[in-house]
Amino acid sequence: MVAATAERVYVALGSNLGDRAVHLAEARAALASLPGTRLVAASAVEETAPLGGRPQPAYLNQMVLLETRLGPRELLEACHTIEHAAGRVRAERWASRPLDLDIVRYGDRRIDEPDLIIPHPGLVHRDFWQRELAELQSHER
Repeated sequence: MVAATAERVYVALGSNLGDRAVHLAEARAALASLPGTRLVAASAVEETAPLGGRPQPAYLNQMVLLETRLGPRELLEACHTIEHAAGRVRAERWASRPLDLDIVRYGDRRIDEPDLIIPHPGLVHRDFWQRELAELQSHER
């Protein structure tokens, strides 16, 4: 469902398999092309160590600021579709992946559902997300 007014949403992008930079670029383009959605800004890309304690390659991470008329559930489904198109298979938690998209904040909304928690609970524990979010907040109206 596309709402009448757009909300500002922060989405985190991460990749640690394949051509990581290309995966992030394609994800930015795919997010920007969603119905009723505009890419307002993108943070700098940074390389980070993997989370979860498994040995795996380093991640490239970035956050984008969107204005979207999609509801949170529709945006989550779109993110999963974009991840799948990049080759992501959701089999194991904390596994390596070509693309990971997380809704970090969706306006001022608070959502607590089994598969959708906003603000994302990882925000307070991920310094790189906090840096990226701070960079993007300079684009707030």
